[in-house]
Amino acid sequence: MKPPFLLLALTALLSACAATRPMQDVARHPATSDPVAVDARFPPAMREISFKSGGSKLNALVYIADGPGPHPTTILLHGYPGNERNLDLAQALRRAGTNVVYFDYRGTWGSGGTFSVPHALEDVAHVVARARDPEWASEYRADPGRVALVGHSFGGFLGAMTTAEDQSLPCYAHIAGADLGAFGLMARNDANFRSTLSAGLGADMDPDGGPVHADIESFMDDMVDRAEAYSLPSHGGALATRPLMIVAGTRDLTLLKKIHNDPLLAALRKAGAKRLTEVVYDDDHSFSSHRIDLAWRLVDWQREQCWR
Repeated sequence: MKPPFLLLALTALLSACAATRPMQDVARHPATSDPVAVDARFPPAMREISFKSGGSKLNALVYIADGPGPHPTTILLHGYPGNERNLDLAQALRRAGTNVVYFDYRGTWGSGGTFSVPHALEDVAHVVARARDPEWASEYRADPGRVALVGHSFGGFLGAMTTAEDQSLPCYAHIAGADLGAFGLMARNDANFRSTLSAGLGADMDPDGGPVHADIESFMDDMVDRAEAYSLPSHGGALATRPLMIVAGTRDLTLLKKIHNDPLLAALRKAGAKRLTEVVYDDDHSFSSHRIDLAWRLVDWQREQCWR
C-alpha cells in the first residue's frame, strides 16, 4: 500500500531539515519543541509585574525557565512603537533554560511617564540593575551574574548603547537595530527627510495618550542634537570587546541595511571584533518568514557565546 500523501510530505520536510541539522536536534531543539519533562517543584512560569523607573511605573513580564536554576536572564528590548514584541523568541529562550524579561519603556503601551530616548536608556539600565539584584535573583530563580540584552529595531539601538556603556554585560544580540545617530544626521542636513521621519514617528505619538506618550518635535530635536552621541558606529570599539550577533534583512524597508547595519559592522571589524556573528536574511524588518530559524540561531548563539 502506498504511504498517505501527508506522510510523504512530512517525510520530505523532515529530510530537508535534516540536511542542515541532525534529526534529533530538530526534534528536541527549544526553538521547535516543548520540554520532554517539567520540574514539578520548579516549573516554568510567567509573572506579570510592574516597577518604578525615574518615578514612573513600567509594565513588565518575566518568563521563568524550568528548574531551580539559577538561570541566566535575557532582557528583551522591543522596537518603536513595539507592535512586534518578539515574544516567540522569549518562549524559545525560556525553553532553552534562560529567564526572559520583557518591559515597556516609559510612556509606551500603558507604562507611565513620557517617552524619550534618554528616558528609555535610563529604563534599560534600571532593568539591568534589577536583574542583578540578589532579591530579584532569589524570587525568579535567576543568576544575577549572568544578564544580557537582545534588542530589535529601536530596542537594538538601546541594547547597543547600553552594552557599549556597561562592559560587564557578557554579550549582545542586535536584531535589525536602528542607528538613531544616522537618522539624526540625515534629519539635520535634510529638512524634507526630517519632515517625513517626523510624520512617520509622530503617527504613533500622542502627548495625552498612546501607544506612545511623547511630543514628536521634542523627540526629533533630541535625535538631531545628539546625533553624534547616538551614532552606533562611534561605539564600535566599546562593543567589539564582547560576543555580538548582528542580524539584518535585505528587504527591510523600515531600517535600510546599508544605513543602519553595514556601517556598524564595518566599525566593529575595524575595532577588531573577534567574536562577531553576522546573520543576513532575505526578509523584512520583522523577519516574517524566518521566525523559527531566528529563534534557533539566537538560542544556539547564546548557549555558545554568552552563558558558557
